[in-house]
Amino acid sequence: MKKISILDRIFLLLTGLLAAYYIAVGLDGLKPQTIWFYTVGFGILLVAGLLLIILGFEGLESQVVVIISTLIPLSLSLGLISEHLTRYTLPYLIFSVVGFGAVGITRYTVKGRIATIFLAVVHGVAGLIIFLLPIILWLKGGVSLGYILVSLGGGLIGIGGLLLAFLKTGKPILSQDTIYAVLPVLLFLMTAAFIGGFSFQ
Repeated sequence: MKKISILDRIFLLLTGLLAAYYIAVGLDGLKPQTIWFYTVGFGILLVAGLLLIILGFEGLESQVVVIISTLIPLSLSLGLISEHLTRYTLPYLIFSVVGFGAVGITRYTVKGRIATIFLAVVHGVAGLIIFLLPIILWLKGGVSLGYILVSLGGGLIGIGGLLLAFLKTGKPILSQDTIYAVLPVLLFLMTAAFIGGFSFQ
């Protein structure tokens, strides 16, 4: 397994600092439930970055990390739904709770492909919302062009999720070392894209 480097730790630290910054100063003016959803997403991103700095890439081998990391796209997509499509918040919250529970249960009770399918479906739905909703809102004139950076963040989080999901199945798209080499940069660019996009609302 690839050992975590100083450069990896720097990118993970920068990711954590960006997430902490947004939690501290970037959520003014939103509805309380929207603030809560975004705070959970960026908070877990902050904690995940710090854990990887401390534990190295070995931390990604833990099933708990896989389960908890599912909350990042779920929470961010919930924030987007809550902010822009309020009437769908409750149905999507129910989907998110059920999906998160299914991922948690299958990671410990089912081996192989079925567990990965549940993970891919939950990540896929959340990732598509994060990717497509800002583009649709921009096309309708509801947000500025810069908001599409949120879509870029959604694309990056989707790529990261797929790389890790296929790695867990034993059929990786790229080698483990390559995935771990690009992951810290991917997390940093994803977080920067989200924060940059949200600043254009």
